[in-house]
Amino acid sequence: MSGILAPQVHALTDTYTPDRGDPAYVVTHYDLDLDYKVSTNRLGGRAVLDVTVLEDVRRLVIDLVGLRVLKVAVGGTPAKWTHRGPRVVVTPPVPLPRGTRTSVAITYAGTPGPARTPWGEVGWEELTEGALVAAQPNGAPTWFPCNDHPRHKATYRIAFESDSPYDVVASGTLVETRVRGSRTRRVFEQQVPMATYLATVHVGRYVRRTLPSAEVPVTVLLPATHERPVMHDLARLPEMTSLFGTLFGPYPFADYTVVVTADDLEIPLEAHALATFGPNWLDGRRRHERLVAHELAHQWFGNSLTPEAWSDIWLNEGFACYAEWLWAEHADGVPAATSASTHWALLSRLPQDLVLGDPGPDLMFDDRVYKRGALTLHALRLEVGDTAFFGLLRDWTATHRHGSVSTDDLVDLVDVHVRRSHPRSRARADAAAARARDLLEQWLWGTDLPRLEPAAGAS
Repeated sequence: MSGILAPQVHALTDTYTPDRGDPAYVVTHYDLDLDYKVSTNRLGGRAVLDVTVLEDVRRLVIDLVGLRVLKVAVGGTPAKWTHRGPRVVVTPPVPLPRGTRTSVAITYAGTPGPARTPWGEVGWEELTEGALVAAQPNGAPTWFPCNDHPRHKATYRIAFESDSPYDVVASGTLVETRVRGSRTRRVFEQQVPMATYLATVHVGRYVRRTLPSAEVPVTVLLPATHERPVMHDLARLPEMTSLFGTLFGPYPFADYTVVVTADDLEIPLEAHALATFGPNWLDGRRRHERLVAHELAHQWFGNSLTPEAWSDIWLNEGFACYAEWLWAEHADGVPAATSASTHWALLSRLPQDLVLGDPGPDLMFDDRVYKRGALTLHALRLEVGDTAFFGLLRDWTATHRHGSVSTDDLVDLVDVHVRRSHPRSRARADAAAARARDLLEQWLWGTDLPRLEPAAGAS
């Protein structure tokens, strides 16, 4: 039976990343005090995790990859621990009953680097001059101890000290800067709950620029030598934020930052209220503007609304891909229907073995997830009409703002909106809801590629 016809229950440990996360507790706040030396790529830190225990436990399992634990305390009292592979097993001085709120403090150090995963190397990445974090899906433990699961959201305080010639940006609002000799300490606070994989830090030699006339404040950090092409390619970001705010609802954060590294990067990547690009993606000809739109859209879909499990990855990527088509329609006059037809034809020539609602870990970042996800949304738009469709999107982002979402949540909301569009006829409402659920059943849980067919009377 599919995830639409019956409630889908996710395992407490994500089946796509089974070596991450401990379902026995949640972290409500991370306090990170970090010291980084650029020349040697040396990171030292102390992390204090405010935790709430969800079941009676004698131990807590914390994720940390490639760094060495020096000492651990629970509730201010030294605790025993072992560290094997990516897991730190902490034994509190006394067992912790369900409902206990306490702190876990871990002092650690080492030479950070990316984690090797089935999806390539993720997490901390040393650059020619500086470093960055690109943690999706399970690279967060390469720079701080955490309970690494997409459903776990927390607030953060990140104090980061590094060499003064380098600029630093981290997740959150910069609230303090202090220079001591050749070192600068910056403190960032993130009051909006954030998933571990969306936390980031960037270290590099950057200049800061702002984009004018933006309803959402936009800051760009970039190498001075790339300023002209980068600023040209990002010039329409204010217009994008305005369009997406109209279509998707208010921008979910206080501001938006784009970091452009000096090194070329394989792909751009989103983080909380931030996106990262290599200069190879912003070359002054707007050849990759769709990716600028894609990363911006993730602030709604992925960052504010974060998947409950990695099997729901299409809720990130399908929505962001569809945002590309909506931007092309607005800015360049390419109808979303044209983009949909083009990509439907391309997908029709590829293997039909992907289940969008649960693609499996091997295929979670397959391009078919992105494109079939976008096509699912376009098919739904054709079925219910523009008024209901965009009302649904705005309700989706408002209802689950800064929360976690599943495919079933979306299906349920579609049902509500479709029924609402036929207030005077129960029979018509039932029939319309059945058609919408059948359509989503085919796109989300079938492997064959359904046809794009507008509903009669949709507007």
